[in-house]
Amino acid sequence: MSAPTKEVLVVGFGAVGSIYSHILKRSGLARVTVVARSNYDAVREHGMDIQSKKYGNIPAWRPDRLVKSVTEAADRQYSYVVLTTKALPEIAKTPSHVQPTYVLMQNGLGVERDLYVTIKDLAQGDPKIISTVVWIGSNLTGKNQVMHNHFDRVTLGMYRHGDCLTTSNREEESAILRDFGGMLESGGTELTIVPEIQRHKFAKTFWNIAFSSFSTLTNSTLPAIFRPPPPEGMDGHVRSYKPYVAPITERLVREETLPVLQLILEEMVALGRAMGWPDEEDGLPSQLASATISRTAALHRSPESAHIPSMLLDYRNASPIEVEVIFGEVVRMARERSVPVPRIETLYALLTVIQNQILGGFKSPTSS
Repeated sequence: MSAPTKEVLVVGFGAVGSIYSHILKRSGLARVTVVARSNYDAVREHGMDIQSKKYGNIPAWRPDRLVKSVTEAADRQYSYVVLTTKALPEIAKTPSHVQPTYVLMQNGLGVERDLYVTIKDLAQGDPKIISTVVWIGSNLTGKNQVMHNHFDRVTLGMYRHGDCLTTSNREEESAILRDFGGMLESGGTELTIVPEIQRHKFAKTFWNIAFSSFSTLTNSTLPAIFRPPPPEGMDGHVRSYKPYVAPITERLVREETLPVLQLILEEMVALGRAMGWPDEEDGLPSQLASATISRTAALHRSPESAHIPSMLLDYRNASPIEVEVIFGEVVRMARERSVPVPRIETLYALLTVIQNQILGGFKSPTSS
């Protein structure tokens, strides 16, 4: 007997929301309603053109229902409300419609806090919030066009307010995670369920702290740090190969840039230790700093690497960046625990100026 189809609301139809809406509908286990705000008109008229190395090219794809606001979507009860919008506490409103379970597919730390407090204050029981770590290579290349590479994987865990050390799920929590996770897995994504999600979110923040910052502050994609010069005989294709590490600066990148990236991530390790996470695979392994750099280098040495980090893409589009939930939250966590993080503080200070220029309307969209 097949499982009943469940109503799922996805808020946000950008690079992450479009792919995971497709995955949920593809599972056959969900009826998917999507809130598309800035791109509602384009998607309503033309559908979403998905170009995926994993799922194929799917022109004019549509969810089961498309609406342009959360208010319009609130005409029914959902089993799950999935938030894929950017976490921007400076400007974003916290949802106030009580639903059985929320799923936060957002970058950053502490993104669950405001939602938990808002729902808790309505005195309708303990909020059920699934928090996630999402690894995906996707970019919105137009109002209704998304490019997706060959992978998407997600880690799920329950949010427990003020608790990041519990190492087992209650039976009710396991049932919720298996139910929603089963939809994602049936739809084709790679899935991991964990008993404590915050250490995994913290580990994902390693990448953003190091590489979202460097790419945004230099207005460069990551091959600028890792990709070697084009091989001989590739002269006619050099334009599409850029950026890369030019021989004249290769030594400086190796001796100056990469060590600074390592030191930034070692500040994160020190903070993780102060959080109580041990030096082990299910805690926070010390080698995560060097492993993050080596894995990123391997990916972006490739001539096929064309992914633009989402923060850099937001900067180029003059859209708000996720500076507070990534850099600001790490700095505040470090100060609460008296852990020195001078390099991360510097990144936070610089990116705050960029955010100010964007929110103030002083930054114009650029192509690069």
